[in-house]
Amino acid sequence: MATAAASQLFVPPYPPRSDKPRGALSTILTLRRNPIEIWAQAHFDRPILIGRSILGLRAAAHDPAAVRRIFLDNAANYRKDDLQLRILSPGLGNGLVTADGESWRLQRRSLAPLFSPRAVADFAPAMQGVAATTVERLSRRRDGAVADVGELMSRIALEVLEQTLFSQGLGREVSEFQRAVTEYFDSFGRLDPLDLLGAPAFLPRFGRRRGRPALKFFDSVVDSVIDNRKRLLDGGGDAPRDLLTPLLEAKDPETGRGLPGADIRANIVTFIFAGHETTANGLTWSLYLLSQAADWRQRAEEEASHVFDPARPSSFEDCEVLRAVFEEALRLYPPAAALSRQAIADDEILGVPIPAGTVISISPYVLHRRPNLWTNPDAFDPSRFLRANRDRIDRFAYIPFGAGPRVCIGMPFSLQEAIIILANLLRTYRFELVEGQEVAPQQRITLRPRRGLRMHVKRREST
Repeated sequence: MATAAASQLFVPPYPPRSDKPRGALSTILTLRRNPIEIWAQAHFDRPILIGRSILGLRAAAHDPAAVRRIFLDNAANYRKDDLQLRILSPGLGNGLVTADGESWRLQRRSLAPLFSPRAVADFAPAMQGVAATTVERLSRRRDGAVADVGELMSRIALEVLEQTLFSQGLGREVSEFQRAVTEYFDSFGRLDPLDLLGAPAFLPRFGRRRGRPALKFFDSVVDSVIDNRKRLLDGGGDAPRDLLTPLLEAKDPETGRGLPGADIRANIVTFIFAGHETTANGLTWSLYLLSQAADWRQRAEEEASHVFDPARPSSFEDCEVLRAVFEEALRLYPPAAALSRQAIADDEILGVPIPAGTVISISPYVLHRRPNLWTNPDAFDPSRFLRANRDRIDRFAYIPFGAGPRVCIGMPFSLQEAIIILANLLRTYRFELVEGQEVAPQQRITLRPRRGLRMHVKRREST
């Protein structure tokens, strides 16, 4: 596809790629320290690899045809693997991300109307309100003051959730949620060697002790949110058509039974986590990348000032550059950097036999950087996603929100939210990286900047 000249492109940092296979100990240590570093050069060069390791029979598939086979054409043959569930289930339970079969289908059907194009469009004014409040809050700070942009974006995204999907609020300070989410990712997001080796669940994972208070915090919040909504419904009040009401009213069409209480609780936590983490991370990386690419920053600022209209939030649809910047940030730093599935029965992918039981890793991070799919794949180049080029991108070569029937239900919500927030911030402020700060991606379930991202928030001279 046509992209900018390589000499003009900013290449952000990425982990080194080994030319040699890792031994057992190196594999475990790398997965424990930062799983994004596990990918060798061969994974970027070859569409599929398969072999035995300390983790058993594993394959890595990074070709659009393979992705389509696993997530769409033969999706029924591939289930969530045990390691993935051991990592996600303590926090997310049996919600949309982790559920399978009829349980997943019932949850998806119940929530689908909330994320229809019309429903998502109706959230735009609330998103604009949160973004405008953030701009006003920043105006009370000293010009050029340093902020951790990751924390700032996390707060904005959580406040959007409170104004949209949880319309009666979450009953706690946003800062409490931020601390709990960070504690959860820092503990449960670090792969434990016992999980990697398939040890029984009853053996303690001592590294997760730090995350237990976070789980208790979310249990308390969710119980309170559910109890308040049930009292409203039982009292005959008009319940908001937000995330919670469809979950409480969902009925199995065959049995008439509602969703189990555990599934309702799991989905509330899932949307608190996933509903803000993807957007917050994408915005964080977007502001960093723009700070290092003066030409794209200028284009983004001009569009924010002259195309986006705060009085008409739906004008975000005309912000082609801002959308391209956000999508390119998700290409380089996809929040969910690794997906995996386990084959239920024998299969064949790209001519390679896949025995039953094989765990297949599909890393959006690797897929999005394969040189046979992308020109200058490690460079920041939003022009890939401008209208003249985006139709050339294979649907299964770009999967920051997953693919197939289980594609993230909140994708339109996240894109709309991100563009509105970016437009509001860039109309008034310029974000500049603190000098000397090292920026590197670290995978803790999601892909975040290691040790945060400190930036100067400076008022633009003209808006």
